[in-house]
Amino acid sequence: MGKDYYKILGVAKNAADDDIKKAYRKLALKYHPDKNKTASAEERFKEVAEAYEVLSDKEKREVYDQYGEEGLKGGAGGMGGGGSGAQGGFSYSYHGDPRATFAQFFGASSPFQTFFDLGGSGGNRMFFHEDDMDMDMDPFSSIGIGGNRPGGPGGAFRSHSFNIHGNQARNAKDKMQDPPIEHDLYVTLEDILKGCTKKMKISRRVLQPDGSSRKEDKVLTISVKPGWKAGTKITFQKEGDQARNKIPADIVFIIRDKPHPQFKREGSDIRYTAKISLKEALCGIRIEVPTLTGERIPVNLTHEIIKPTTVKRIQGYGLPFPKEPTRKGDLLVSFDIQFPDNLCQSAKDILFDALP
Repeated sequence: MGKDYYKILGVAKNAADDDIKKAYRKLALKYHPDKNKTASAEERFKEVAEAYEVLSDKEKREVYDQYGEEGLKGGAGGMGGGGSGAQGGFSYSYHGDPRATFAQFFGASSPFQTFFDLGGSGGNRMFFHEDDMDMDMDPFSSIGIGGNRPGGPGGAFRSHSFNIHGNQARNAKDKMQDPPIEHDLYVTLEDILKGCTKKMKISRRVLQPDGSSRKEDKVLTISVKPGWKAGTKITFQKEGDQARNKIPADIVFIIRDKPHPQFKREGSDIRYTAKISLKEALCGIRIEVPTLTGERIPVNLTHEIIKPTTVKRIQGYGLPFPKEPTRKGDLLVSFDIQFPDNLCQSAKDILFDALP
C-alpha cells in the first residue's frame, strides 16, 4: 500500500485547502529538526512536507485521490496502458528536500536559527511552542521572516504581540539573564506627529575576562516613528548590566506622552479645550483653534448655542495612525464654559425675563 497523506497530516479526505495548510504549519513546526531532536522527527518532518506538497496541489491531489501514491508516479497497476487519468503522461516524485518545502511555506528554511538565535552562538535562543500558538495564523508573518528584520543581535526592535517561550541555548545551560531594565521615554506630541530620533546615554557594568567588572557609558539611538502609541516598547538586547555567569540584561524604553500645555492625546485624535464665557456660549463666538503644526484654524460659532457637551471635529489635524502614517486622526474641540461667580439682581431679572 502507498502512503496515506491524509493520515500523515491528520486531516479528512474532504479537507479544505485551509485545513491542509493549517495541519502542515503545525506539524512542520513541531517536527522541524532544528527544534525537535527525537530520532523520528526528521523522518516525520519529511513525510509531512511530502504530504503537503501533494495535497496542496489540485492536480496532484486529484490523481492521488483516484490512483493513490503509485498513480502519482505514473505506475498504478490498475490503470492499464491506454486508459485515462494519471497514465496520460502525469508523473510526480517528491524532490526529497523538506527544508525547501518549509522555506517556500514560511519564507525561511530554518527560522529557529535565522531569527530566534538572537544572541549568536551560545546566545539567548527562543522557540515557538506549537501548543501556545494560534495555528490559524502564520506565526512568522508579523515578524518578517524572509525579509529584513529590525535590529539584529544587540539592536533595537519594537515589541510584537506574539506568544514565545525563551529557552536557554543547549551549550549555555548554566547561564541565565536578569529581567529587562525598563526606562520611560517621554516624547512630545510634536515628536509623535513627525517622528524623531532620541539619543539616550546609559551606564552599565561590563564583566571583564578576569571576573571583575567595569563601568561603561554608551549612547543608544532610538528612532521614534510617527504615530507611535504610548506604551510602545523599544528593546535593546543585552545592553544592560552583566553579572557573573549571566547574560547581560536587555534594556527596554517605553514611550510615554509628555504632558502638553494645549492638547491631550486620545488614540490618534488630539483634544483641545477652548475656554469661553457663558455669554459667548449663549450668544455665539468666533474662535481660533491652535494645531500641532502652529497653524490656527478659525471656527465660526456665532449661530450656535454651545453646550458643555458640544464637541467640534476638525478632520485630519490629529496624529498619524501607527500602521498608516500617511493618514491622521482628528482634532477634537471641547468647551470649558466659564460661569460667573455671582450676578446682581438686575442681571438676574433680565435673564429671568429673557430666557425660556
